[in-house]
Amino acid sequence: MNPITIKKLDFTGQLVTAYQGRVIQRTPTSVVIRARWRRPRLDLGYVVLETGDLFVETHHADRWYALFEIHASDGALKGWYVNFSRPAAISAGEISAVDLHLDLFVYPDGRTLLLDQDEYAALDLPRVEPAAHQAIQSALADLQARATQKLHPFKNKG
Repeated sequence: MNPITIKKLDFTGQLVTAYQGRVIQRTPTSVVIRARWRRPRLDLGYVVLETGDLFVETHHADRWYALFEIHASDGALKGWYVNFSRPAAISAGEISAVDLHLDLFVYPDGRTLLLDQDEYAALDLPRVEPAAHQAIQSALADLQARATQKLHPFKNKG
């Protein structure tokens, strides 16, 4: 598994955070990586991230989101986190994407929680980038339907 750096950028393209992962699969338009949560325990209110949690992340160069499958260190599925962003720039050693604030958390039972709607609304994409807004809304509707029906990628394997 090759190492890779993942960079999350803000709407202006400035670096927000960067971390390391290992590539486990590549396609012409995506890369799947494994990364461990190395930070201290973080209670987000809807999920608790613990040091050592495993993230299996799929970053896409042709979709307006990245998908994070989150497992506890013992392997138990905590859920999926969808980060809506511009399509990722993917190279041999780096993935970078501009975060667009809107997020979706999918519980193992298929329930969904839409997050950061106010921050997304503040970007005013329907006015400033209507095509980007439409792409995100279409992806959101598709992912919510898939989660409710427990379809790929939201199948609980365990």
